Amino acid sequence: MKTIIKKPIITEKATAQSEVFNRFTFAVDKTANKIEIKNAVEKMYGVQVTGVRTMNYGGGIPSTKYTNRGIVEQSSKLWKKAVVTVADGETIDLFNNF
Repeated sequence: MKTIIKKPIITEKATAQSEVFNRFTFAVDKTANKIEIKNAVEKMYGVQVTGVRTMNYGGGIPSTKYTNRGIVEQSSKLWKKAVVTVADGETIDLFNNF
């Protein structure tokens, strides 16, 4: 079985959203869909998920680096982010669930 949830994303914006809107952000497997993400979060943290939003990052135009061996083009790593909304009154403690 593949690991759907790779790690939580803890940034200033993600922390503010978790405090105000009950939205938690995770880096997930890039082939996972919203239903799989919802089931994984519910199973892992024991909460009721009301919504999932996903975003794909990376790829695109490769960055060009000028090195002593010549010009090197490198694409950024492909990854997927999921913002999970949890039901009112429930929360996920990301700092104690290691």
